[in-house]
Amino acid sequence: MGSLLSACGINVKEKKVEEERHLRANDREFNLLFKYANNAIKTSKYNVFTFLPLNLFEQFQRLANAYFVFLLILQLIPQISSLSWFTTVVPLLLVLSITLAKDLSDDITRHKNDKHVNNRKVEVLIDGELKSEKWMNVQVGDIVKLENNEFVTADLLLLSSSEPLNLIYIETAELDGLVSKHVNVNINLFICEVRCEPPNNRLDKFTGTLTVRGETFALDNERILLRGCTLRNTEWCFGLVVFGGPDTKLIQNSGKSIFKRTSIDRLMNVLVIFIFGFLAFLCTILSIGNAIWEYQEGNSFITFLPRADGANASLSAFLTFWSYVIILNTVVPISLYVSVEILRLGNSYFIDWDCKMYHVKSNTPAQARTTTLNEELGQIKYIFSDKTGTLTQNIMTFNRCSINGKSYGKSSKSCHRKTEKVDFSWNSLADPKFCFHDHKLVEAVKLGSPEVQAFFRLLALCHTVMPEEKTEELFYQAQSPDEGALVTAARNFGFVFRSRTPETISLVEMGMPTTYELLAVLDFNNVRKRMSVIVRSPEGKLTLYCKGADTIIYERLHPSSSKLMEVTTEHLNEYAGEGLRTLALAYKNLDEDEFEKWKERHHEASTTLEDREAKLDTIYEEIEKDLLLLGASAVEDKLQDGVPQTIEQLAKADIKIWVLTGDKQETAENIGYSCNMLREEMKEIFIVAANTAEEKSRLLGKKSQVVEDEKVDGEYGLVINGHSLVREIDMHLELLRTACMCQTVICCRVTPLQKAQVVELVKKHKKAVTLAIGDGANDVSMVKTAHIGVGISGQEGMQAVLSSDFSFAQFRYLQRLLLVHGRWSYLRMCKFLRYFFYKNFTFTFVHFWYGFFCGFSAQTVYDEWFITLYNLVYAALPVIGLSLFDQDVNDRWSFQYPQLYAPGQLNQYFSKMAFARILLHSCYSSLVLFFIPWAAMCDTVRDDGKDIADYQSFALLAQTCLLIAVSVQMGLDTYYWTAVNQFFLWGSLSVYFAVTFTMYSNGMYLIFTSSFPFTGEQAKAVPPPPPRKFPRRRISTRRSGYAFSHAHGYGDLVTSGRFLRIPVKSRPALFHHTDTPVADSTPQTYRTIFEEAQSP
Repeated sequence: MGSLLSACGINVKEKKVEEERHLRANDREFNLLFKYANNAIKTSKYNVFTFLPLNLFEQFQRLANAYFVFLLILQLIPQISSLSWFTTVVPLLLVLSITLAKDLSDDITRHKNDKHVNNRKVEVLIDGELKSEKWMNVQVGDIVKLENNEFVTADLLLLSSSEPLNLIYIETAELDGLVSKHVNVNINLFICEVRCEPPNNRLDKFTGTLTVRGETFALDNERILLRGCTLRNTEWCFGLVVFGGPDTKLIQNSGKSIFKRTSIDRLMNVLVIFIFGFLAFLCTILSIGNAIWEYQEGNSFITFLPRADGANASLSAFLTFWSYVIILNTVVPISLYVSVEILRLGNSYFIDWDCKMYHVKSNTPAQARTTTLNEELGQIKYIFSDKTGTLTQNIMTFNRCSINGKSYGKSSKSCHRKTEKVDFSWNSLADPKFCFHDHKLVEAVKLGSPEVQAFFRLLALCHTVMPEEKTEELFYQAQSPDEGALVTAARNFGFVFRSRTPETISLVEMGMPTTYELLAVLDFNNVRKRMSVIVRSPEGKLTLYCKGADTIIYERLHPSSSKLMEVTTEHLNEYAGEGLRTLALAYKNLDEDEFEKWKERHHEASTTLEDREAKLDTIYEEIEKDLLLLGASAVEDKLQDGVPQTIEQLAKADIKIWVLTGDKQETAENIGYSCNMLREEMKEIFIVAANTAEEKSRLLGKKSQVVEDEKVDGEYGLVINGHSLVREIDMHLELLRTACMCQTVICCRVTPLQKAQVVELVKKHKKAVTLAIGDGANDVSMVKTAHIGVGISGQEGMQAVLSSDFSFAQFRYLQRLLLVHGRWSYLRMCKFLRYFFYKNFTFTFVHFWYGFFCGFSAQTVYDEWFITLYNLVYAALPVIGLSLFDQDVNDRWSFQYPQLYAPGQLNQYFSKMAFARILLHSCYSSLVLFFIPWAAMCDTVRDDGKDIADYQSFALLAQTCLLIAVSVQMGLDTYYWTAVNQFFLWGSLSVYFAVTFTMYSNGMYLIFTSSFPFTGEQAKAVPPPPPRKFPRRRISTRRSGYAFSHAHGYGDLVTSGRFLRIPVKSRPALFHHTDTPVADSTPQTYRTIFEEAQSP
């Protein structure tokens, strides 16, 4: 039984939470004891047996679908069934079938992908021999061999490779989009034991220990090859499987992302609940009317329509209530959600196919990664943007530097054409693409200035760049563009980084090869904001080199550097004012004994499995103090094309832009001016640079608990630093109140966590739609937090893109995404919803008015086939065409008048008030569509005096008027006519008239007599009897709800032999005929069928 449940995807036993992973290399018997997951993956949701029940179960969780199943059950009860079963089954089956087909197609694709991946082959070391195995059969603890250009099978601990010193090259594009990453180890033993962290989704973190022959080594992320990578430029390598299949970090990161709903989705859910209540209200009115009618008039029809035993007015009203629930079911939009998904999918394809958002240089098209948020793009009020790589190109060039209190380099605002470039021909290893315009720095290097040489030596040693030589040319592979720019600068000024091993770094210093022993790397992270290396020079001198954010470095300087720090700070402010990215550089000479003691503590912290990062940070702090300042570097990151124009356009659309960056305040301000976010014509720009909550309170003023939109006179800007983003909620609200009055807000010196907190603050306290745009891993939390996340595929990898809802290559495409696609999507969705509710309410209200003329008997005003096909055929495709192709103005006018974007921000096109107006409009339309046909046909006769008005004729006229009216209404609402719109509209009307002609023909009646009772042939089936005088009685053509519950029409009652009296109403003669009862003015009376048969 357990295996059967497992096969159906049901977990019988809850899996024990894994706290630590323990494995032995090449020992399957030992590793199987822990029941680790094998390397097979399963991304599919269903199998052959579970697809139908599970998918239907998921679909019936939707309120509308469950409601229609409830209706179907009601229709199976004869006492209240007022419509044939197919009027509910056909729409329900169509909606379910569309969703089933979509889900089936998606799951088949997932099954194929799973099968393709699981059946890949890899060589596994089994019993001392390499054997070919499928990926799905690889187990934790196996040793696998990979060859060049092969995918990494699982998360592996690298043991050995074909490259010298066991270096390998891997491409991690499927994980983070980076071009290449390099892992190095010095382990060449296949007999080992590993203890490490349990499976998790952190791509940048791994904690573990390796035990070989009693000796323990620390394992970190640099020793791990992750599944999804590709081996490059390496002949072969061996790895130990640590995590397999669903436990790998790649699959762990493939979990469900945050589900985002649009504001229209949330409003639709509220409206659907209201519609259910409104339906109950209508049914209650009609059932009360039925009770009153039965009480007052029902007794007059007992002979005509006999009641069952125990039936009374109360029971009739109760049954009528449920009968009207069935009849008025069209007010509940069963096809609404399916139609909305189709529209969103179509508008997503328009974004994918937009050639004007295609970046030729990088061959990157725009991509709608989520198909459920399109209309939200037309309602954006706040944009939160990263700076580096989002507004800028993230292509760094070394521009200026400050060394020992002296500034070098030319201002970026200077005209470099008038300044001669520095000639680096004296350096045979210089990069020919590197440009610099200050000859004094080259002279200082050549003269052997110790401070200048120490400056560039630090740049050449303190980094994680990997060198690569191709066709006798030296290339650098850097994970960070600014790091690559600094190493390239050191290369051109005579300190060339040539190669590295796990223990050494080789340089060419002013033409002399030099090798430094690498003793420790104190790596960079977003919390530390600095990086350090400890090296031993060929002379045996121990030195710590450190580079990082100036505020972080200044806190750790020796007091002797205070004067130099003041001068360097002036230079840094000057560089930041030019929009340059700055770093401070410092060093420290270490004592051998002091270092050995620190090294022991470092080894102990690095081999622990609990809180390793925190303990290492504490160890790093111990040695990164009393530093001596060397100077500062400044690299330039130019703006992307079209950024100022894009920001200007978005500002005209009343979209407020907040820039969240980790750069210095001066750098952020300069970029703000460059991007036209901060402008000289602004009334005032506030600077909030508080370091404590008290200072911030003084700067912001009085606290407030209410965040409301306030109108201000003029435009304002706000620049605030990370220290001012305090935790207290009351200060957050005051910050938000102040910031929301500003057109532009720049938050500088903020961490990735603070970026997400700022976005969450606006989401929580402002009724506005937010968008976050970024390009790097530090933007992921911000992108996920906002209502809409946009990723830019830039130089920092694909982490932001993988977490985003929409992606493209350049920031300038954002204005087209919002002002064109977003506005069109919002307009189309609102038009669709307005028209959808209008046609359904109008259809339903006609039924409601008809109830007052049929004795509240739950009689339908339309024929059943029209009810079935109305929303599926006649009124379906035209509204789809309208909602896919309509546009009020073209894209050129959308750009020229960005103010057209404002209605979406204010929810003017669809809201609760708009819904109320639709309700009133539908009520008015239904009154016209019912009473005009009713008045036109009431008491109408032919020229021979016979009645024209009958149920069939009135139903045909009413439904034809309805369909033409709603079609005309849609045509009046259409701004942009296309061939598709024309085809759908006229085609639907043509189908209606073709179906109507077929359904109402005599031929259909003769073929399907029981299904088509109301046709021209019915009159021939029971010819009218000759008139006979009887006492006058009250004449009524109404039927009670109780009688209606037994039959659809009069045919069955006529042929059953029950006491049916055929009413014939007397009418005045229009023409004088002597051969008709009408000419004689003979009163028309009732006769039973039996009486007519017995008459002579």
